Amino acid sequence: MSHGKLREEKNCLNCGHTVEERFCTHCGQENTQTRQPFYYLFTHFVEDFTHYDGQFWGTIKNLLFRPGKLTNTYLEGKRQKFVPPVKLYIFVSFITFFMFALFPPFNIDFKDKEETMISKEKSLLDKVKSVDTQKIIDSIKTQKNLSEEDSLTIKKLNAFVPDSTEMNDFKTTFEMNRKIDGTTRYGGYKNKKSYDSAAAKNPSIFDFIKKPMAHKFFELKEKGVTKGEILKNLTETSFHNLPKALFIYLPLFAFFLWIFHHKKKWWYFDHGIFTLHYFSFLLLTILFTSLLINLTNLSDLGIINTFLYLIITALVLYSIVYFFIAHHRVYHAHGAVSFLIGFVLFSINFFAFTFLVVGLALVSFLMIH
Repeated sequence: MSHGKLREEKNCLNCGHTVEERFCTHCGQENTQTRQPFYYLFTHFVEDFTHYDGQFWGTIKNLLFRPGKLTNTYLEGKRQKFVPPVKLYIFVSFITFFMFALFPPFNIDFKDKEETMISKEKSLLDKVKSVDTQKIIDSIKTQKNLSEEDSLTIKKLNAFVPDSTEMNDFKTTFEMNRKIDGTTRYGGYKNKKSYDSAAAKNPSIFDFIKKPMAHKFFELKEKGVTKGEILKNLTETSFHNLPKALFIYLPLFAFFLWIFHHKKKWWYFDHGIFTLHYFSFLLLTILFTSLLINLTNLSDLGIINTFLYLIITALVLYSIVYFFIAHHRVYHAHGAVSFLIGFVLFSINFFAFTFLVVGLALVSFLMIH
C-alpha cells in the first residue's frame, strides 16, 4: 500500500468519479496528492514493485527454490499472488546488468595490470638486489642435513622467486600489451590487398562473414592497437549487447518448447510464461555467480576461495537441474519422457544459444573502433 498523503477532495483526478476511501472504485487510481518530494520517485518505484505485502519476496523465493511454481500458479489463473512474468523479467534484467555495471565480473585492463606487475617486479629487485636468490636456495638444498635455520632461510627466499603461475601471468600480460605489428597475419595474409586478391581467386560461401572480419583486423592493425585493447573492447561490446541477445532469444526458446509439446494442450503463450520465469531465474543465478567471482578476486585465502568456487559450481549445476525439475512440474509428463524431452530441449537450446553468442562476438568485433 502506498504511503502518499490523501487529497481532501473526493473527486478522482483520473475519471472524475467520487472516491469514498483511498482508491477509486471505478478506475482504481489512488486519490493522493499530485505534488510529491523528489525522493518519492524512488520510494514509489520500490513500493509499487514490492507491494510490502510479500508479493515480491514471495515471487523471488518461489522463483529460486520452487522450480515451476510461478508458471503453474500463473497458468492456473492466480495472477495477483506473484509479480507478473514480464514485469519480473524486466526488473531482474535491470538489476542484473545494473550490478554488472557497478561490479564488473571481469577485469581485463592489461595496461594497469602491466604497471602493477612492473612495480611489483621492481620492488622484488630492490629487495633482492644483485643476489641470485635461486642459486642460494639450490645451494642450501644440496646439503644432506638441513637445519631448522636453513629451512627458514629457504622459506624466506622463496618469497622472492616468482612461481610458474606468476611467470605465465607476466608473459600473458606483456603479450597482450604488444601491438599488432607487421609480422602478424590473418589467415596467412599480411595486409588487406593480399587477402582480397586471394579471396577473389578462391571465393567461398562464407566470404560474407570472413571478408568483413579480415578487413576489420587489418583496419585495427593499421591503427596500431594492442591485442589487449581488442580483447577489452570485444568483451565490453559483447557485454553491452548481451541483454539484446537474451531478449532476442526469449521467443526462440519458447518456440522450441512449443515444437516438443502438444499444440492443443499447450499454447505458445504458455511456453512464453515458462520461458520468462526460467530466464529470470538464470539472470539471478548469473548475478549471484558474478558477485561470488568478485569475492574470489578480493580474497587471498585459499580456503575461502575454494569454498566460493564450490558455491559457484553448485549454482551452475543447480541452474541445469532447475530446468529439468521446472519442465517436469509444469508439463506434467512422465518422469522418463519428461527427462528425455528436457534433455533434447536443453541440448538444442545450448547449441542455438552458443551460435547466437558466437554471432554476437562477431558483431561485437566488427563494432570495435
